[in-house]
Amino acid sequence: MHEPLSLTESARFLAGKTAIVTGSTSGIGLGIATAFARAGADIVLNGMGDPKDIADERDNLARNHNVDVIYSNADISKPDQIAQMITLAEEEFGGVDILVNNAGIQHVAPVEEFPVEKWDAIIAINLSGAFHTSRLVVPGMKKKGWGRIINIASAHALVASPYKSAYVAAKHGIAGFTKTIALELAEHNITANAICPGYVMTPLVKKQIPDTAKARGISEEAVVRDVLLAAQSTKRFVEVDELAALAVFLCSDGARSITGAIMPVDGGWTAH
Repeated sequence: MHEPLSLTESARFLAGKTAIVTGSTSGIGLGIATAFARAGADIVLNGMGDPKDIADERDNLARNHNVDVIYSNADISKPDQIAQMITLAEEEFGGVDILVNNAGIQHVAPVEEFPVEKWDAIIAINLSGAFHTSRLVVPGMKKKGWGRIINIASAHALVASPYKSAYVAAKHGIAGFTKTIALELAEHNITANAICPGYVMTPLVKKQIPDTAKARGISEEAVVRDVLLAAQSTKRFVEVDELAALAVFLCSDGARSITGAIMPVDGGWTAH
């Protein structure tokens, strides 16, 4: 019989667990990795960036939170490199308890002008990457009888925006994938959920502001005011810490019956 539930957990309730967070060298992924480390989990960082900056982030996480942190430079568009990352985690930590599929790229263009190579890359990283990581960690989670898969989707998993055909298609696909594996894993004490942020001021969003301005023929200031925040009723960007807090909660006992959920954290965007 389970202990009584509470909405809070002890400060280090993830001690002894290992979390892989893809795309975690900056932005949302780094924020989630930091929150997991604060809760006691050992971390596998993954992503691109300056090697010194990544090494500094890795060392800071380990030192500040007294956890073990390793780094994989796996390209999430390459299944063989994903497999190497999972093997590394298994060798270093004995398995993967928590998987956060966060890695993603974006490109903004009208469909008739959308570069085929950009479409292929976005689908490979934003959608297929989550399939490959999940299929490789599930056997170990089943053996342990515990696991958490968290897919960082987007409000674009629920609604569309012009000029983002590949991204919207991939994020809608993530929503369906999440629901499917949640059903498959429900009796194994493994949950699968998708967090759907509205606009967060991350490097990915900063990069698409000039692209969107060009595609729409408007100023960058107008993109922020009239495009990015137009539908977010709060009229502010979602904070990384808000997303990280939800990810940590989804790994708690209080969330063990939450699975297959597609959770907007979007300032009211999809409430319209």
